[in-house]
Amino acid sequence: MEQPKVKVVIAGGGTAGWVAAAALAKQLGPLLDITLVESDQIGTIGVGEATIPTQRTFHTMIGLDERAFMRATQATFKLGIAFENWAREGDRYVHSFGTIGKSPWMTHFFSVWAEARARGLGKDLGAYCLELRAAEESKMYTDEKGGLNYAFHLDATAYAKLLRTLSEGAGVARVEGKIDRVEQNAESGDLTALVLEGGERVEGDLFLDCTGFRGLLIEETLKTGYDDWRHWLPMDRAIAVQTSATEPPVPYTRSIAHDAGWRWRIPLQKRVGNGIVYCSSFLKDEAAEARLLGAVTGERLTEPRPIRFVTGRRRKAWNKNCVTLGLSSGFIEPLESTSIHLIQIAVTRLIKLFPFSGDASALRTRFNEMAAVEMERIRDFIILHYRATERDDSPFWRHCRNMEIPGSLAERIALFEESGYAYQGPEDLFQVDSWVQVMLGQRLVPGGHHRMAGMMTDEQLAGALSGIERSVERALGQLPSHEDFIARYCPAQG
Repeated sequence: MEQPKVKVVIAGGGTAGWVAAAALAKQLGPLLDITLVESDQIGTIGVGEATIPTQRTFHTMIGLDERAFMRATQATFKLGIAFENWAREGDRYVHSFGTIGKSPWMTHFFSVWAEARARGLGKDLGAYCLELRAAEESKMYTDEKGGLNYAFHLDATAYAKLLRTLSEGAGVARVEGKIDRVEQNAESGDLTALVLEGGERVEGDLFLDCTGFRGLLIEETLKTGYDDWRHWLPMDRAIAVQTSATEPPVPYTRSIAHDAGWRWRIPLQKRVGNGIVYCSSFLKDEAAEARLLGAVTGERLTEPRPIRFVTGRRRKAWNKNCVTLGLSSGFIEPLESTSIHLIQIAVTRLIKLFPFSGDASALRTRFNEMAAVEMERIRDFIILHYRATERDDSPFWRHCRNMEIPGSLAERIALFEESGYAYQGPEDLFQVDSWVQVMLGQRLVPGGHHRMAGMMTDEQLAGALSGIERSVERALGQLPSHEDFIARYCPAQG
Protein backbone atom coordinates (compact mmCIF):
# COMPACT_ATOMS: atom_id res chain seq x y z
CA MET A 1 0.00 0.00 0.00
CA GLU A 2 1.34 3.42 -0.92
CA GLN A 3 2.32 5.51 2.09
CA PRO A 4 0.86 9.02 2.40
CA LYS A 5 3.24 11.87 1.81
CA VAL A 6 4.68 13.65 4.84
CA LYS A 7 3.40 17.23 4.96
CA VAL A 8 6.34 19.56 5.54
CA VAL A 9 5.54 23.19 6.30
CA ILE A 10 8.35 25.74 6.18
CA ALA A 11 7.60 28.93 8.12
CA GLY A 12 9.57 31.78 6.56
CA GLY A 13 11.52 32.23 3.36
CA GLY A 14 14.84 33.98 2.97
CA THR A 15 18.02 31.95 2.64
CA ALA A 16 17.07 29.45 5.35
CA GLY A 17 13.60 28.70 4.06
CA TRP A 18 14.52 28.31 0.42
CA VAL A 19 17.71 26.34 1.17
CA ALA A 20 15.53 23.88 3.09
CA ALA A 21 12.88 23.76 0.37
CA ALA A 22 15.41 23.16 -2.41
CA ALA A 23 17.23 20.40 -0.56
CA LEU A 24 14.14 18.54 0.61
CA ALA A 25 12.52 18.75 -2.82
CA LYS A 26 15.63 17.44 -4.55
CA GLN A 27 16.40 14.59 -2.18
CA LEU A 28 12.97 13.51 -0.88
CA GLY A 29 10.52 15.27 -3.18
CA PRO A 30 8.24 12.36 -4.19
CA LEU A 31 7.84 11.39 -0.53
CA LEU A 32 6.91 14.85 0.74
CA ASP A 33 4.29 17.53 0.31
CA ILE A 34 6.27 20.75 0.89
CA THR A 35 4.66 24.14 1.52
CA LEU A 36 6.58 27.32 2.32
CA VAL A 37 4.78 30.22 3.98
CA GLU A 38 6.26 33.70 3.73
CA SER A 39 5.17 37.31 3.45
CA ASP A 40 6.62 39.86 1.08
CA GLN A 41 5.90 42.43 3.79
CA ILE A 42 8.45 40.87 6.13
CA GLY A 43 12.06 41.63 5.28
CA THR A 44 14.94 39.24 5.70
CA ILE A 45 18.36 39.87 7.23
CA GLY A 46 20.05 39.06 3.92
CA VAL A 47 23.61 40.04 4.88
CA GLY A 48 25.13 36.55 4.94
CA GLU A 49 27.11 37.30 1.80
CA ALA A 50 30.20 35.15 2.37
CA THR A 51 30.40 31.38 2.61
CA ILE A 52 32.82 28.51 3.17
CA PRO A 53 33.76 25.73 0.69
CA THR A 54 31.09 23.30 1.95
CA GLN A 55 28.53 25.30 -0.05
CA ARG A 56 29.87 23.78 -3.26
CA THR A 57 29.00 20.27 -2.05
CA PHE A 58 25.52 21.45 -1.15
CA HIS A 59 25.03 22.91 -4.62
CA THR A 60 26.02 19.58 -6.15
CA MET A 61 23.48 17.86 -3.91
CA ILE A 62 20.60 20.09 -5.06
CA GLY A 63 21.70 20.17 -8.70
CA LEU A 64 22.48 23.89 -8.85
CA ASP A 65 24.79 24.83 -11.72
CA GLU A 66 27.73 26.83 -10.39
CA ARG A 67 28.05 29.27 -13.25
CA ALA A 68 24.32 30.00 -13.31
CA PHE A 69 24.38 30.52 -9.54
CA MET A 70 27.34 32.90 -9.73
CA ARG A 71 25.86 34.92 -12.59
CA ALA A 72 22.52 35.29 -10.80
CA THR A 73 24.03 36.33 -7.46
CA GLN A 74 26.89 38.59 -8.68
CA ALA A 75 29.15 36.08 -6.97
CA THR A 76 32.92 36.26 -6.74
CA PHE A 77 35.33 33.62 -5.51
CA LYS A 78 36.55 33.46 -1.94
CA LEU A 79 39.86 31.79 -1.10
CA GLY A 80 39.92 32.85 2.53
CA ILE A 81 39.68 35.75 4.96
CA ALA A 82 42.27 38.47 5.56
CA PHE A 83 42.37 39.41 9.25
CA GLU A 84 43.69 42.89 9.91
CA ASN A 85 44.59 44.40 13.30
CA TRP A 86 43.50 41.36 15.30
CA ALA A 87 46.47 40.24 17.40
CA ARG A 88 48.06 43.70 17.25
CA GLU A 89 47.22 46.89 15.42
CA GLY A 90 49.02 46.74 12.08
CA ASP A 91 49.04 42.93 11.96
CA ARG A 92 47.63 41.09 8.98
CA TYR A 93 47.25 37.40 8.22
CA VAL A 94 45.15 35.26 5.88
CA HIS A 95 43.08 32.28 6.96
CA SER A 96 42.96 30.47 3.62
CA PHE A 97 40.93 27.48 2.49
CA GLY A 98 43.99 25.69 1.17
CA THR A 99 46.16 22.82 2.34
CA ILE A 100 49.48 23.96 3.71
CA GLY A 101 52.48 22.02 2.44
CA LYS A 102 52.61 18.22 2.52
CA SER A 103 52.13 16.51 5.85
CA PRO A 104 54.02 13.37 6.94
CA TRP A 105 51.88 10.43 8.00
CA MET A 106 52.33 10.90 11.75
CA THR A 107 52.34 14.66 12.10
CA HIS A 108 51.27 17.89 10.40
CA PHE A 109 53.31 19.96 7.96
CA PHE A 110 53.43 22.68 10.60
CA SER A 111 55.90 20.60 12.64
CA VAL A 112 58.18 20.22 9.60
CA TRP A 113 58.02 23.95 8.99
CA ALA A 114 58.61 24.71 12.69
CA GLU A 115 61.73 22.51 12.70
CA ALA A 116 63.03 24.32 9.62
CA ARG A 117 62.37 27.75 11.13
CA ALA A 118 64.14 26.74 14.32
CA ARG A 119 67.22 26.11 12.15
CA GLY A 120 66.82 29.38 10.25
CA LEU A 121 65.46 27.69 7.14
CA GLY A 122 62.32 28.19 5.06
CA LYS A 123 59.91 31.05 4.54
CA ASP A 124 56.64 32.18 6.12
CA LEU A 125 54.07 29.40 6.34
CA GLY A 126 51.91 30.98 3.64
CA ALA A 127 54.59 30.37 1.02
CA TYR A 128 53.59 26.69 1.03
CA CYS A 129 49.85 27.17 0.36
CA LEU A 130 48.59 27.82 -3.17
CA GLU A 131 45.20 29.21 -2.09
CA LEU A 132 46.83 31.68 0.25
CA ARG A 133 49.30 32.84 -2.38
CA ALA A 134 46.52 33.08 -4.99
CA ALA A 135 44.45 35.18 -2.62
CA GLU A 136 47.35 37.57 -2.07
CA GLU A 137 48.01 37.81 -5.82
CA SER A 138 44.26 38.05 -6.62
CA LYS A 139 44.30 35.00 -8.91
CA MET A 140 41.76 32.23 -9.45
CA TYR A 141 40.99 29.17 -11.55
CA THR A 142 38.68 26.19 -11.51
CA ASP A 143 37.17 23.78 -14.04
CA GLU A 144 35.52 20.38 -14.13
CA LYS A 145 38.88 18.73 -13.46
CA GLY A 146 39.45 20.68 -10.26
CA GLY A 147 41.36 23.74 -9.20
CA LEU A 148 41.68 25.81 -6.07
CA ASN A 149 39.63 25.18 -2.94
CA TYR A 150 37.17 28.05 -2.74
CA ALA A 151 33.91 29.44 -1.48
CA PHE A 152 31.87 32.45 -2.61
CA HIS A 153 30.90 36.03 -1.97
CA LEU A 154 27.27 36.44 -3.07
CA ASP A 155 24.11 38.53 -2.99
CA ALA A 156 22.07 36.71 -0.34
CA THR A 157 18.73 38.15 -1.49
CA ALA A 158 19.38 37.05 -5.08
CA TYR A 159 20.47 33.64 -3.78
CA ALA A 160 17.15 33.14 -1.99
CA LYS A 161 15.28 34.11 -5.18
CA LEU A 162 17.30 31.63 -7.22
CA LEU A 163 16.59 28.84 -4.74
CA ARG A 164 12.91 29.77 -4.77
CA THR A 165 12.79 29.34 -8.55
CA LEU A 166 14.56 25.99 -8.23
CA SER A 167 12.23 24.85 -5.44
CA GLU A 168 8.98 25.86 -7.09
CA GLY A 169 10.13 24.12 -10.26
CA ALA A 170 10.52 20.96 -8.15
CA GLY A 171 6.98 21.16 -6.81
CA VAL A 172 7.28 23.24 -3.63
CA ALA A 173 4.13 25.29 -3.00
CA ARG A 174 4.55 28.86 -1.76
CA VAL A 175 1.81 30.53 0.28
CA GLU A 176 1.90 34.30 0.66
CA GLY A 177 0.81 35.70 4.00
CA LYS A 178 1.72 36.63 7.56
CA ILE A 179 1.37 34.00 10.25
CA ASP A 180 -1.19 35.10 12.84
CA ARG A 181 -0.95 32.16 15.20
CA VAL A 182 0.32 28.60 15.53
CA GLU A 183 -2.02 25.76 16.47
CA GLN A 184 -0.91 22.85 18.65
CA ASN A 185 -2.26 19.46 19.60
CA ALA A 186 -3.80 19.89 23.05
CA GLU A 187 -2.35 16.63 24.36
CA SER A 188 1.08 16.23 22.75
CA GLY A 189 1.94 19.89 22.20
CA ASP A 190 2.96 19.10 18.61
CA LEU A 191 2.34 21.80 16.06
CA THR A 192 -0.65 21.13 13.80
CA ALA A 193 -1.15 24.22 11.63
CA LEU A 194 -0.10 27.77 10.84
CA VAL A 195 -3.02 30.18 10.74
CA LEU A 196 -2.50 33.21 8.50
CA GLU A 197 -3.90 36.69 9.06
CA GLY A 198 -6.54 36.10 6.41
CA GLY A 199 -7.72 32.96 8.21
CA GLU A 200 -6.09 30.37 5.91
CA ARG A 201 -4.81 27.28 7.74
CA VAL A 202 -1.69 25.46 6.56
CA GLU A 203 -1.59 22.03 8.20
CA GLY A 204 1.52 19.89 8.47
CA ASP A 205 3.22 16.88 10.00
CA LEU A 206 6.68 18.44 10.31
CA PHE A 207 7.33 22.17 10.65
CA LEU A 208 10.57 23.99 9.88
CA ASP A 209 11.08 27.30 11.70
CA CYS A 210 12.87 29.74 9.40
CA THR A 211 11.41 32.88 10.99
CA GLY A 212 14.74 34.45 11.90
CA PHE A 213 15.74 35.75 15.32
CA ARG A 214 12.08 35.81 16.38
CA GLY A 215 11.80 32.02 16.44
CA LEU A 216 8.02 32.12 16.07
CA LEU A 217 7.57 28.36 16.24
CA ILE A 218 10.56 27.10 18.20
CA GLU A 219 10.55 29.78 20.89
CA GLU A 220 7.40 31.88 20.93
CA THR A 221 5.23 28.78 20.61
CA LEU A 222 7.27 25.89 22.03
CA LYS A 223 9.32 27.85 24.62
CA THR A 224 12.42 25.79 23.82
CA GLY A 225 14.93 28.05 25.59
CA TYR A 226 18.18 29.67 24.49
CA ASP A 227 21.78 29.37 25.66
CA ASP A 228 23.25 32.88 25.74
CA TRP A 229 26.95 32.95 24.77
CA ARG A 230 27.58 36.69 25.15
CA HIS A 231 29.96 36.08 28.05
CA TRP A 232 32.25 34.45 25.45
CA LEU A 233 31.15 36.29 22.30
CA PRO A 234 30.12 39.79 23.42
CA MET A 235 29.24 41.12 19.97
CA ASP A 236 25.54 42.05 19.94
CA ARG A 237 25.09 44.61 17.16
CA ALA A 238 25.89 44.98 13.46
CA ILE A 239 25.23 47.58 10.79
CA ALA A 240 25.29 46.67 7.09
CA VAL A 241 25.47 48.89 4.02
CA GLN A 242 26.07 48.23 0.33
CA THR A 243 28.27 50.41 -1.88
CA SER A 244 29.27 50.46 -5.53
CA ALA A 245 32.52 48.77 -6.49
CA THR A 246 35.47 51.09 -7.04
CA GLU A 247 38.13 48.49 -7.83
CA PRO A 248 38.34 44.89 -9.11
CA PRO A 249 37.11 42.33 -6.56
CA VAL A 250 39.71 40.42 -4.58
CA PRO A 251 39.15 36.70 -3.86
CA TYR A 252 38.96 37.08 -0.10
CA THR A 253 36.88 38.72 2.61
CA ARG A 254 38.45 41.46 4.69
CA SER A 255 37.90 41.41 8.45
CA ILE A 256 39.30 44.59 10.00
CA ALA A 257 39.37 44.81 13.79
CA HIS A 258 38.64 48.07 15.57
CA ASP A 259 38.61 49.02 19.24
CA ALA A 260 35.20 47.45 19.96
CA GLY A 261 34.81 44.73 17.31
CA TRP A 262 35.48 44.50 13.58
CA ARG A 263 34.38 45.55 10.08
CA TRP A 264 33.75 43.40 7.04
CA ARG A 265 34.28 44.09 3.36
CA ILE A 266 32.85 41.56 0.88
CA PRO A 267 33.50 42.26 -2.81
CA LEU A 268 30.85 41.17 -5.32
CA GLN A 269 31.08 41.69 -9.06
CA LYS A 270 29.25 45.02 -9.18
CA ARG A 271 29.04 46.13 -5.59
CA VAL A 272 30.57 45.68 -2.16
CA GLY A 273 28.96 44.47 1.04
CA ASN A 274 30.19 46.40 4.09
CA GLY A 275 29.40 46.09 7.74
CA ILE A 276 30.52 46.73 11.27
CA VAL A 277 30.12 44.26 14.14
CA TYR A 278 30.47 45.58 17.68
CA CYS A 279 29.62 45.23 21.33
CA SER A 280 27.14 47.89 22.43
CA SER A 281 28.67 47.95 25.92
CA PHE A 282 31.83 49.42 24.42
CA LEU A 283 30.58 51.36 21.36
CA LYS A 284 27.41 53.41 20.89
CA ASP A 285 25.22 52.81 17.84
CA GLU A 286 25.71 56.32 16.43
CA ALA A 287 29.48 56.06 16.73
CA ALA A 288 29.48 52.62 15.11
CA GLU A 289 27.48 53.88 12.12
CA ALA A 290 29.74 56.90 11.73
CA ARG A 291 32.81 54.67 11.85
CA LEU A 292 31.40 52.35 9.19
CA LEU A 293 30.33 55.12 6.84
CA GLY A 294 33.66 56.85 7.27
CA ALA A 295 35.49 53.72 6.14
CA VAL A 296 33.50 52.65 3.08
CA THR A 297 34.31 53.65 -0.48
CA GLY A 298 32.07 54.06 -3.51
CA GLU A 299 28.53 55.31 -3.85
CA ARG A 300 26.20 54.23 -1.08
CA LEU A 301 23.52 51.97 -2.60
CA THR A 302 21.47 51.28 0.54
CA GLU A 303 20.78 52.96 3.83
CA PRO A 304 22.69 51.58 6.82
CA ARG A 305 20.76 48.65 8.26
CA PRO A 306 21.07 47.98 12.01
CA ILE A 307 20.90 44.40 13.26
CA ARG A 308 20.65 43.31 16.89
CA PHE A 309 21.45 39.77 17.95
CA VAL A 310 22.34 37.55 20.88
CA THR A 311 25.09 35.03 20.25
CA GLY A 312 24.13 31.54 21.35
CA ARG A 313 21.97 28.62 20.34
CA ARG A 314 18.52 27.15 20.88
CA ARG A 315 18.61 24.44 23.56
CA LYS A 316 16.95 22.05 21.14
CA ALA A 317 17.28 22.41 17.38
CA TRP A 318 14.45 19.89 17.02
CA ASN A 319 11.64 20.17 19.56
CA LYS A 320 8.50 18.05 19.21
CA ASN A 321 7.70 18.17 15.47
CA CYS A 322 9.51 21.45 14.81
CA VAL A 323 13.04 21.77 13.41
CA THR A 324 14.68 25.19 13.52
CA LEU A 325 17.01 26.40 10.75
CA GLY A 326 19.04 29.55 10.30
CA LEU A 327 18.80 32.48 12.69
CA SER A 328 15.92 30.92 14.62
CA SER A 329 18.26 28.10 15.67
CA GLY A 330 20.89 30.44 17.10
CA PHE A 331 23.58 32.78 15.93
CA ILE A 332 27.34 32.60 15.94
CA GLU A 333 28.54 35.96 14.73
CA PRO A 334 29.63 36.21 11.07
CA LEU A 335 33.39 36.33 11.63
CA GLU A 336 34.15 33.06 9.81
CA SER A 337 31.13 33.08 7.47
CA THR A 338 29.45 29.97 8.89
CA SER A 339 25.79 31.08 8.83
CA ILE A 340 24.81 29.64 5.44
CA HIS A 341 26.81 26.47 6.13
CA LEU A 342 24.86 25.88 9.34
CA ILE A 343 21.58 26.09 7.43
CA GLN A 344 22.78 23.70 4.76
CA ILE A 345 24.31 21.16 7.13
CA ALA A 346 21.17 21.22 9.29
CA VAL A 347 18.85 20.42 6.40
CA THR A 348 21.29 17.75 5.18
CA ARG A 349 21.21 16.24 8.68
CA LEU A 350 17.41 16.38 8.63
CA ILE A 351 17.30 14.52 5.30
CA LYS A 352 19.47 11.76 6.77
CA LEU A 353 17.38 11.57 9.95
CA PHE A 354 13.99 12.32 8.42
CA PRO A 355 11.01 11.20 10.59
CA PHE A 356 8.98 8.96 8.30
CA SER A 357 7.50 6.91 11.13
CA GLY A 358 5.39 8.10 14.05
CA ASP A 359 7.81 8.14 16.99
CA ALA A 360 10.86 10.28 16.25
CA SER A 361 12.27 10.63 19.76
CA ALA A 362 15.53 8.82 19.01
CA LEU A 363 15.99 10.75 15.76
CA ARG A 364 15.40 14.03 17.62
CA THR A 365 17.97 13.12 20.25
CA ARG A 366 20.62 12.30 17.66
CA PHE A 367 19.85 15.42 15.63
CA ASN A 368 20.07 17.66 18.68
CA GLU A 369 23.31 16.10 19.88
CA MET A 370 24.98 16.61 16.50
CA ALA A 371 23.69 20.17 16.13
CA ALA A 372 24.82 21.16 19.62
CA VAL A 373 28.34 19.79 19.27
CA GLU A 374 28.87 21.37 15.85
CA MET A 375 27.72 24.77 17.10
CA GLU A 376 29.98 24.52 20.14
CA ARG A 377 33.03 23.63 18.03
CA ILE A 378 32.41 26.57 15.71
CA ARG A 379 31.84 28.78 18.74
CA ASP A 380 35.26 27.83 20.10
CA PHE A 381 36.96 28.66 16.81
CA ILE A 382 35.37 32.12 16.78
CA ILE A 383 36.23 32.81 20.43
CA LEU A 384 39.87 32.00 19.61
CA HIS A 385 40.12 35.16 17.48
CA TYR A 386 39.17 37.34 20.44
CA ARG A 387 40.87 35.53 23.30
CA ALA A 388 44.26 35.03 21.63
CA THR A 389 45.21 38.67 21.22
CA GLU A 390 47.92 40.99 22.45
CA ARG A 391 45.75 44.09 22.02
CA ASP A 392 45.24 46.09 25.21
CA ASP A 393 44.51 49.46 23.60
CA SER A 394 40.82 49.56 24.56
CA PRO A 395 38.50 48.29 27.32
CA PHE A 396 36.94 45.88 24.81
CA TRP A 397 40.20 44.13 23.94
CA ARG A 398 41.30 44.04 27.57
CA HIS A 399 38.00 42.33 28.35
CA CYS A 400 38.48 39.78 25.56
CA ARG A 401 42.05 38.81 26.40
CA ASN A 402 41.16 38.26 30.06
CA MET A 403 37.74 36.60 29.76
CA GLU A 404 37.04 33.04 30.80
CA ILE A 405 36.73 30.65 27.86
CA PRO A 406 35.16 27.19 27.42
CA GLY A 407 37.33 24.35 28.68
CA SER A 408 37.24 22.75 25.23
CA LEU A 409 38.98 25.80 23.73
CA ALA A 410 41.36 26.20 26.66
CA GLU A 411 42.54 22.64 26.01
CA ARG A 412 43.21 23.36 22.33
CA ILE A 413 45.17 26.50 23.12
CA ALA A 414 47.23 24.70 25.78
CA LEU A 415 48.06 21.88 23.36
CA PHE A 416 49.24 24.30 20.70
CA GLU A 417 51.21 26.52 23.05
CA GLU A 418 52.90 23.52 24.64
CA SER A 419 53.72 21.43 21.60
CA GLY A 420 52.41 23.02 18.40
CA TYR A 421 49.71 20.35 18.21
CA ALA A 422 46.40 21.15 16.47
CA TYR A 423 43.68 18.71 15.53
CA GLN A 424 40.32 18.28 13.84
CA GLY A 425 37.85 16.21 15.84
CA PRO A 426 35.05 14.16 14.24
CA GLU A 427 32.47 16.91 14.89
CA ASP A 428 34.74 19.82 13.93
CA LEU A 429 34.00 21.92 10.88
CA PHE A 430 37.39 23.58 10.73
CA GLN A 431 40.40 21.53 9.69
CA VAL A 432 43.88 21.49 11.20
CA ASP A 433 45.18 23.98 8.63
CA SER A 434 42.52 26.47 9.73
CA TRP A 435 43.38 26.14 13.41
CA VAL A 436 47.10 26.50 12.67
CA GLN A 437 46.67 29.58 10.48
CA VAL A 438 44.48 31.38 13.01
CA MET A 439 46.53 30.40 16.05
CA LEU A 440 49.74 31.61 14.44
CA GLY A 441 48.01 34.69 13.06
CA GLN A 442 46.77 35.56 16.54
CA ARG A 443 50.38 35.28 17.77
CA LEU A 444 50.09 32.06 19.75
CA VAL A 445 53.69 30.87 19.87
CA PRO A 446 54.25 27.14 20.51
CA GLY A 447 56.89 26.23 23.05
CA GLY A 448 57.82 23.17 21.01
CA HIS A 449 56.87 21.00 18.07
CA HIS A 450 56.93 17.36 16.98
CA ARG A 451 60.54 16.47 16.17
CA MET A 452 60.00 13.95 13.38
CA ALA A 453 61.60 16.35 10.92
CA GLY A 454 64.57 16.57 13.28
CA MET A 455 65.83 13.37 11.67
CA MET A 456 66.40 15.30 8.42
CA THR A 457 69.61 17.14 7.63
CA ASP A 458 69.50 20.88 6.90
CA GLU A 459 69.97 20.10 3.23
CA GLN A 460 67.12 17.60 3.18
CA LEU A 461 64.80 19.90 5.09
CA ALA A 462 65.59 22.94 2.95
CA GLY A 463 65.18 20.86 -0.20
CA ALA A 464 61.78 19.55 0.87
CA LEU A 465 60.46 23.03 1.62
CA SER A 466 61.89 24.62 -1.50
CA GLY A 467 60.33 21.85 -3.60
CA ILE A 468 56.89 22.64 -2.20
CA GLU A 469 57.45 26.37 -2.65
CA ARG A 470 58.49 25.93 -6.28
CA SER A 471 55.42 23.80 -6.95
CA VAL A 472 53.18 26.51 -5.47
CA GLU A 473 54.90 29.24 -7.49
CA ARG A 474 54.66 27.27 -10.74
CA ALA A 475 50.95 26.73 -10.24
CA LEU A 476 50.47 30.35 -9.24
CA GLY A 477 52.18 31.56 -12.39
CA GLN A 478 49.67 29.69 -14.55
CA LEU A 479 46.58 31.21 -12.91
CA PRO A 480 44.64 34.08 -14.51
CA SER A 481 43.66 37.10 -12.47
CA HIS A 482 40.50 36.81 -10.38
CA GLU A 483 38.87 39.60 -12.40
CA ASP A 484 39.69 38.03 -15.78
CA PHE A 485 38.56 34.58 -14.72
CA ILE A 486 35.19 35.87 -13.49
CA ALA A 487 34.69 37.70 -16.80
CA ARG A 488 35.12 34.39 -18.64
CA TYR A 489 33.50 32.01 -16.19
CA CYS A 490 30.49 33.74 -14.61
CA PRO A 491 29.86 37.42 -15.48
CA ALA A 492 26.92 38.81 -13.53
CA GLN A 493 23.57 39.15 -15.24
CA GLY A 494 22.33 42.62 -16.24
